[in-house]
Amino acid sequence: MRDYCEGNARRAEDVFGWGRQNIEVGLGEKRTGIVCLSLHAAFSGQSRWEEKYPEAAAVLMDLALAHSQQDPTFRTTVSYTRLTAKTALEGLRQQGIEEAILPAPSTMAVILNRLGFRLRNVVKSRQCAKELWRFPA
Repeated sequence: MRDYCEGNARRAEDVFGWGRQNIEVGLGEKRTGIVCLSLHAAFSGQSRWEEKYPEAAAVLMDLALAHSQQDPTFRTTVSYTRLTAKTALEGLRQQGIEEAILPAPSTMAVILNRLGFRLRNVVKSRQCAKELWRFPA
């Protein structure tokens, strides 16, 4: 941005359509080397469930890995899982995790997504599906 608009936030706003305030923050970060945090990120005070309860998070990871499958296209590192949020909570209860530290089902779905597990149907095999639709010659 400094090369194209000579470090002028107003010109970059006109040329690229970016917000001038955001450009000024970015230029200030580049100049000082200090990363600016928004007030929400800096002062929310609420730590994530995984950070509060690392033992329970480790049990959840093991449980989710047992029910997951790699992306069938192998283009991403995302794991798809058949494990639902309710099933994950039930599995944590069976592993002896206290009821008081368990989140709500909707929060559990967010936690699983944050840990890299997508709650989708798992494709068993594309070859199997092709064989089902093969017509006799």
